[in-house]
Amino acid sequence: MDFGFSSDQETFRASVREFARSTLAPHDAEDDVNGAMRPEMPRQMANIGLTGLRIPDKYGGQGAGALEVGIAAEEVARADLNACYLIVNSTLVSEIMLGAADADQCRRWLPSIADGSTIPALVLTEPEHGSDAASLTVKAEPDAGGWRLTGEKTSITMGMYADVGVVLARTGNAGPSGVSAFIVDLDDGHITRSVFDDLGNRPIGRASIYFDGMPVPRDGLLGAEGSGFTSAMRGFDYSRAVMALACLGTAAAALDDAIGYARIRTAFGAPIGTNEGVAFPLVECATRLRAARLLCYEALWRKDQGMPHTVEANMVKWLAPKLAVEIVHQSLLTFGHTGYSSDNPQGRRLRDVIGLEIGDGTAQITKLVVARNLLGRAAAP
Repeated sequence: MDFGFSSDQETFRASVREFARSTLAPHDAEDDVNGAMRPEMPRQMANIGLTGLRIPDKYGGQGAGALEVGIAAEEVARADLNACYLIVNSTLVSEIMLGAADADQCRRWLPSIADGSTIPALVLTEPEHGSDAASLTVKAEPDAGGWRLTGEKTSITMGMYADVGVVLARTGNAGPSGVSAFIVDLDDGHITRSVFDDLGNRPIGRASIYFDGMPVPRDGLLGAEGSGFTSAMRGFDYSRAVMALACLGTAAAALDDAIGYARIRTAFGAPIGTNEGVAFPLVECATRLRAARLLCYEALWRKDQGMPHTVEANMVKWLAPKLAVEIVHQSLLTFGHTGYSSDNPQGRRLRDVIGLEIGDGTAQITKLVVARNLLGRAAAP
C-alpha cells in the first residue's frame, strides 16, 4: 500500500500549485467582486493542460489519469475554487463524450475543449427537477433530419460562458430510459441565458438557459436514444470525488492561514496558538481534512484501476463540502474580528464552498446512493 504520489505526480502537483499561486490567486478577490470570469482564464489553464486532462492525446489532450485530475483540482482550489469549474466541466463533458460519442463527434468537439477555445457545460438541471434528474421535461422532438429542443434548464455552471453543452432532454416516455443526451452548439439564436446573482461562486456564471425550439442536427445525438441519463450518471461517479478535493483544497488554504496566524498573533503575552481553545480546533480540522482527502484519492485511484468507485465518490461528496464549510468557518473565527472583514479571504472561501453542499449532488442524494449500495435497494430508502 502506497500513500504517496509518484515522482511525476509530485512534479505535476508542484507545477499546478505554482501556476495557481502566480496566475490565479492575484485575481481571486477581484473576480469575486466583479462577479465574472476573466476572458483569459480558459486559455491560461489550457496552456498548462488543465482543460484537457482526460482527453486522449489524439484529440489534443493529456490522457491523464483520474488521480491527476484530483491533484489539479486540489491545487487550483488552494488559490481559486472557482477556476476548478473549468477543470470539472471539461473533464465531465469529455468523460461523457468519450463514453457515448462517435469518432466524428470526438474529433469535432474535444480538441477545442482541450485547448481552451471552447468552454463546455453539462446542461442537466431544470427548475422543477434538480436532484430528480430522471424526471426532466425539456423536450427534444424530431424535426426534419434532426431535433428541436424546447424548455428551460437552470443552475447551469458556466451557463453564461459555455460555447457547447451536453444537453439532457426527453425523447421518450417518463423515467430515465426516456432521456437522451445531445451535444449542442450554444452559440445560437434559439436560446436565452439569464445569470444568477449568487452568494458565492460569483465568477462561474451560473445561469438558466431557455431553449426556444433550438434545432439540433441528427449527428448531435450522443450514443443511443434513451441512454443519456446513464451516460451522465457514470460521469458523476467520478466528478464528485474531484469536486470534493476542490473543496478540501480551499479548506486547506484556509487552515494554513489560520495556523500561520495562530503562531504570530499574540494575546496576554503569548501566541494565541498556546491556548488549547485555539490550537485544539485547528488540530481537529487538520485531522478530519487528512482523512477526507485520503478517501477522495482512494475513489480516484479505484477509477484508475477500473474498480467500482461509486460508494467512495458519493461518500466524499457529502462529507468534503460539509467539512470544508466547518474548516473555513473555524479558520475565520481564529482570526477574530479581522476574519470578518472582506479584506480577509476566509469569508469569500466560506461563501464559495457552501455552493458545493448543493451542486453536483446534495448530501441527501449522495447518502441515498451509498445507502442503496450498502443495504441493497430493497432495504434502503
